[in-house]
Amino acid sequence: MNSRQRRGIVLLLLSALCAVGAFAGVFSVIHDAESKVGPETTAYRLKSDVPAYQDLEREQAAFEKISMPRRWLPATAVTDLSTVRGKIAVTPLRKGSLLQNDMIVSRPALEAGKQEIAIMIDAATGVAGKIRPGSKVNIYATFDTKEQGAKPVSKVIVTAAQVIDVGRLTPFKRDGESRSGGGTTTRQAGEAVPITFALDTRDAQRVAYAESFASHVRLALIAPGSDGAVSGGDRTYTLDGDK
Repeated sequence: MNSRQRRGIVLLLLSALCAVGAFAGVFSVIHDAESKVGPETTAYRLKSDVPAYQDLEREQAAFEKISMPRRWLPATAVTDLSTVRGKIAVTPLRKGSLLQNDMIVSRPALEAGKQEIAIMIDAATGVAGKIRPGSKVNIYATFDTKEQGAKPVSKVIVTAAQVIDVGRLTPFKRDGESRSGGGTTTRQAGEAVPITFALDTRDAQRVAYAESFASHVRLALIAPGSDGAVSGGDRTYTLDGDK
């Protein structure tokens, strides 16, 4: 074997060693990247805003299924959408946010002997954004009895009513009396929120009656720790009886 052949063999060996080294380097980089990223898992991201206190089971179209590395996923992230069944948003959920367990709470449960009843409450006079599932409220109804020759009266019809659901703000039209039209009934536009209460049969009847016949139904939020009790003399109010 002459010197030229020996140089060729040496170059071939060097080339082979370089190839093996390059392969080992690429393999090391890939392995390192995989070790940093790790296996992926399912998570859910908000495609649109969801208001606070909304029933998340009705809002599932707002969630987008995504995949991301398990090691980067917060421990509180929701990985199974069935988790939101029976849950409500505890705060407003913003588009693009990752859905997490600390953003949701269980919907207040209906106790034995109670029944759900929902009514529309005028947003301008009865809700103001402070009433949420779990709140307790006193329910007031104002009756305009001038057609019967009596004075208008305001009554506390239910005390310490438990709120179990607060719906979306909804446009609606209600009957109203035009002051310039000689008593002509008109349709006035407004906004209302459907509020669902857990009540016994008697209180549910009171609420149903007030919704049908009262001029206005209003809610008064009870402070936490208070029972919301109203004395018998304060349950009915008329202007003439105010001293």
